[in-house]
Amino acid sequence: MDRLMFAVPKRIASAAVALLMSVTMAVQPAMAQRKISFIRDTEIEHILRTYSTPIFNAANVVPEAVTIGLVREDSLNAFVAGGQNMFFHTGFLMDTTLGELLGVAAHETGHIAGGHLARSGDAMSNAATIATIFTLLGLAAALGAGRGDVAAGVMGGGQEAAMRTFFAFTRAQEGSADEAAMMYLEKLGWSSEGLLQMMQKLAGQELLPENRQVEFVRTHPLTRNRIEAIRNFVETKSQNNGKRFPEEFYDMHERMVAKLMGFLRPSLALRRYSAEDKGIPARYARAIAYYQRGSTKDALDLTDGLIAQEKDNAYFHELKGQILFENGQAADAVIPYRESVRLDPESGLLRASLGQALLEVGDDRFLQEAITHLNAAARIERGSALTWRLLSSAYSRADMPPQLAYARAEEALARGDIRAAKYHADHAERMLPAGSPEWIRAQDIRVMVESRVGMN
Repeated sequence: MDRLMFAVPKRIASAAVALLMSVTMAVQPAMAQRKISFIRDTEIEHILRTYSTPIFNAANVVPEAVTIGLVREDSLNAFVAGGQNMFFHTGFLMDTTLGELLGVAAHETGHIAGGHLARSGDAMSNAATIATIFTLLGLAAALGAGRGDVAAGVMGGGQEAAMRTFFAFTRAQEGSADEAAMMYLEKLGWSSEGLLQMMQKLAGQELLPENRQVEFVRTHPLTRNRIEAIRNFVETKSQNNGKRFPEEFYDMHERMVAKLMGFLRPSLALRRYSAEDKGIPARYARAIAYYQRGSTKDALDLTDGLIAQEKDNAYFHELKGQILFENGQAADAVIPYRESVRLDPESGLLRASLGQALLEVGDDRFLQEAITHLNAAARIERGSALTWRLLSSAYSRADMPPQLAYARAEEALARGDIRAAKYHADHAERMLPAGSPEWIRAQDIRVMVESRVGMN
């Protein structure tokens, strides 16, 4: 997990989830505020995309067009929102089998392919709710900040009932998504048994008072007819019952669960994954749990053992860098962070982590390297307010006023502060070389902001 230099004090950043940003969104006065935590993790996002890409292809959905996000919430839920944005609760990822996860991913893909959100006119009729949801989604996409492990951005949200209304589907849409899911899975040669098991697990939930229902049921109406339709398909039509998924999926799932357990349920992780278990997932969970509990030496010893076994695993190097960084050893953290970026150069999160560590060292000899990695991170995930904030710090230390103004404009835009974005974009446009990529982008920001708010 990452530690942040500018967003939070280090004593806070050593907690299980490091704060990336705190943003309060404008909502109706009558709406209470509740906080929703989005977390970012390069490895887990990679695993979920590996699982989902074949399903997207089977559904004729362009994989690159779908954003996959994680919500730090212990409840059992997954949902799509805003068109092609798929979210998984961490509790769902930890408490479901591989088959159940893939079944639900296929079901949510059915909602995307069916355009169900676009048809939910009643749920989108309130302009304030629309603004809230889409601000939330934009900020979720902006959480490509900080580092490659679990980190969180906490933001204000609307009333829980309003959120559920927006995300909820009709029973007809649920049945359609079930049918689509089974078709996709069958096309891939994958079993739908996990989808059936998930629905059976939730059976009876609708008979409970709403405040006792599993979140998935509150947003996805469940009926006996749906369960029976899935059961009938599995028992009489599917040709793939009992078949295994791709072998690498099982190891990925074990590591994902172990990692989330270590970060979010460290005490449970140390009980579940005993010292006698020498498997990689068990040692991974314990290394993270020890780190979360403040047992740095034990955490580093286990992490070094994992690296020795899999020296080309970018995420093990990233974990070592994170542990060192969180314990005030920025200079030592740079080495494993560099290795993680070498092994996974297309990860914006890992590059941002390395850039942040290089800045924290406090040696201006590392400034250009930090700027290089932070610029690469910003190109991969342009909406990250933290990355632009780090770039602003680097440009300030390097005495580069035009680039500083541009980075501040991007940061303000990512934070939703459009007036500040215009102010800094104006300054950047005047100072940057005409025709340069940054000058063109500064113009784009200014024009975009003026068109949105009618500024002159």
